[in-house]
Amino acid sequence: MSENKKDLRIRSIDISEGENRSPNRAMLRAVGFTDEDFKKPMIGVASTWSEVTPCNVHIDKLAIRAKDGAKNGGGAPLIFNTITVSDGISMGHEGMRYSLPSREVIADSIETVVGAERLDGVVAIGGCDKNMPGCMIAIGRLNLPAVFVYGGTIAPGKSREGKDIDIVSVFEAVGQFNAGKVDHDGLKDIECNACPGAGSCGGMYTANTMASAIEAMGMSLPGSASHPAETDEKLDDCERAGEAVVELLRKGIYPKDIMTKEAFENAITVVMALGGSTNAFLHLLAIAHSVDVDLSLDDFERIRKKVPHIADLKPSGRFVMSDLHRVGGVSAVMKVLLEAGLLHGDCLTVTGKTLAENLAEQEPLKEGQEIIRPLDNPFRSDGPLVVLRGNLAPDGGIAKMCGLKIKKITGPAKVFDSESEATKAVLNNEIVAGDVVVIRYAGPKGGPGMSEMLSITAIIVGKGLGESVALITDGRFSGGTHGLVVGHVCPEAQVGGPIALLENGDLITIDSETQEITVDLTEEEMAARLKDWKQPPLRYSRGILNKYARLVSCASKGAVTDLN
Repeated sequence: MSENKKDLRIRSIDISEGENRSPNRAMLRAVGFTDEDFKKPMIGVASTWSEVTPCNVHIDKLAIRAKDGAKNGGGAPLIFNTITVSDGISMGHEGMRYSLPSREVIADSIETVVGAERLDGVVAIGGCDKNMPGCMIAIGRLNLPAVFVYGGTIAPGKSREGKDIDIVSVFEAVGQFNAGKVDHDGLKDIECNACPGAGSCGGMYTANTMASAIEAMGMSLPGSASHPAETDEKLDDCERAGEAVVELLRKGIYPKDIMTKEAFENAITVVMALGGSTNAFLHLLAIAHSVDVDLSLDDFERIRKKVPHIADLKPSGRFVMSDLHRVGGVSAVMKVLLEAGLLHGDCLTVTGKTLAENLAEQEPLKEGQEIIRPLDNPFRSDGPLVVLRGNLAPDGGIAKMCGLKIKKITGPAKVFDSESEATKAVLNNEIVAGDVVVIRYAGPKGGPGMSEMLSITAIIVGKGLGESVALITDGRFSGGTHGLVVGHVCPEAQVGGPIALLENGDLITIDSETQEITVDLTEEEMAARLKDWKQPPLRYSRGILNKYARLVSCASKGAVTDLN
């Protein structure tokens, strides 16, 4: 822990001293600062408010409450904005190439504003998938007292039959419509009712996964991961976060004091227990890089082997985050894990207390609830997010193996160089049971941007092929994806990884029990194909996607842009 500072102003102190600082003060007076404010620490409230997605449409109000909290706590707060894109809206077309790069834009922009304005502390509020890791990467780089607040989950929608539905229901309904299982009116009903208001996608998809991981890491206030978006509890989360960041300044507690290797292990433990999104690999690796913590795929595997999957949450289960909230939330699950010795209780958190001290005040899971199973009766005895390796992915691939009846498949490859080509083949009934669909040149460099494949995987499930067709890609999957799918295949096709060498008909084996992903080719055959392979040019010659493709690391390193 860093030593306490009598003066809370770490970097903005020079604004208030000396007549040569008058221009600085004049600018701040124009936005409402008084003489007294110049004596206080300047707190930035990083807001991801936007009308382009329901995940973030309410965050303007949350930012105002965070500002109130920081002011009441003794700070001089200022709200500033950064961007967001909607993964759900960008899914299945060219727009998805921008999704993962937006994580870096968010991180860079927050770092830029805080650095340029010499702010002393930060409250960052995120909603959609890339907001959370983007905010956390910036917090890690800056290493100033900070608290993250999740904008909260959306309420479930209701179909005309009274069934709970969400955005994944819409993607799957497209496949059902194509297969003749749902008529036009049924599809329209699901479309119109799946998203009833503000908040992030409701299941244990990427947003709720990362919110849970960040709370487990100690960088958000207890209970805040599972408070729904449109509640007084969420407004209170923001006000308390504003107060908390000033208190962190008083105590001299910084992100690197909190985000230790053990804190990341706590985050991974919670993700495995809840059956979270495979995107947690990318984002936790990237956040760890920002604070110089050595985290690798091997750490995920080591922890996975001892953490049971106990949550009956979508996409493989029945319930959504708001249901978990009603029975105690993420904190109650963490209490169970701590009591079983699966969490590091001595890790420091943004409350200034340890994780164990926070959880001692937490109510246990409600009696009779069905969402979280006892540790001695799990869905599986180890975590469901599995690292696969083999001659097709020597640097690893990631699969989510929960809710599946089939643990192994060997089948002929159907190879596509884009998601759109593969989607057409599925809709035209060219993909049949036993096939292994391969979508390549979708990695961080080749995509660029490592597109999510929710659209095609949901269509496959909707057509009734979810248990009989596998899909592998050097791209990635939405947290809402389920089925026999493997993503993050490394090395990616763009750099000559084995996935680039596949041909139609090659026999591919995916085995979750032996954790292998292989193609039935000899080393000599692979070498011969590699000799004939020619690297394609980058898809974009200008702009952000060109810059991203040139800078980005492989997925097994977190797809970061500042590795070297």
